[in-house]
This record gives sequence, structure tokens and C-alpha cells, in this order.
Amino acid sequence: MKDHPAEISLPGGRIQEEDDGPGAAALRETFEEIGVTPDKVELLGCLSPYETVTGFRVHPFVGWIEPPVDFVIDVREVAEVFQVPLGFVLDSRNHRCETITYNGRRHRYYVISYPGHKIWGATAGILVRFAQALGC
Repeated sequence: MKDHPAEISLPGGRIQEEDDGPGAAALRETFEEIGVTPDKVELLGCLSPYETVTGFRVHPFVGWIEPPVDFVIDVREVAEVFQVPLGFVLDSRNHRCETITYNGRRHRYYVISYPGHKIWGATAGILVRFAQALGC
């Protein structure tokens, strides 16, 4: 994305007027960004809202997509799609904290390093919360 170049993120975006709430927005954005139709996603639940240091409130939904799945990316928003094994995400040994100074304030954020990728910030924070919600 032009606003977050080289940043790894989960599918998502703003809730639009035509969306029937955050879950519908999540499904719409998933389709728009990576081509997975809403009928292929079973929403399993929603984690508590995640507040970013830049002031966004994210409603992270957890969904199940039965493989195989073909991804069709919107090249205006997505450079690539990759998958991380669930066991890797759930393993707390793969979660580390770093700090950054933003607008004069020091913030801690999570990083999950997966071969060839550094998942950090809100995306890593959401994944760590997901692991914690499952008791991992």
C-alpha cells in the first residue's frame, strides 16, 4: 500500500457505509485485496479491538478458509500473499518486543520473524493477541 510500503498486514480496511458492520467489512476487504470470496470464509469470532499508535481502531476477525484456496491479489494494495503456519504464530518463542519512538513517545511493539519476512506492529500485535486468546 502506498500509505504503508513494505509493511506486512492482514486483509482489512475501513468500514464502508454499505457494510453490515465490522465482520462484513472484513469479508469485503478480504475479497477486494486477495480475491477470497465471502462464501469461502467461515468467521469464527472477533478479538477485542486493537488500538494502533497512529490512532486506528482495528476489529480483528478470525476466519477459517478450507484449502485449497486461490489468491487473486489487487496489485494496487498487495504486493504478495504468503502464509505462516499456525503453530509458528502460536509459539510464544517466536514473539519478541521492540521499541520505537513515535511523536515523542516511546512505544513497545511485537515482532514475529518468519523466514524472509518481518511481521511487526499492529499485525504482529493482533497475531500475539490471537495466540494469547487461545492460551498459548
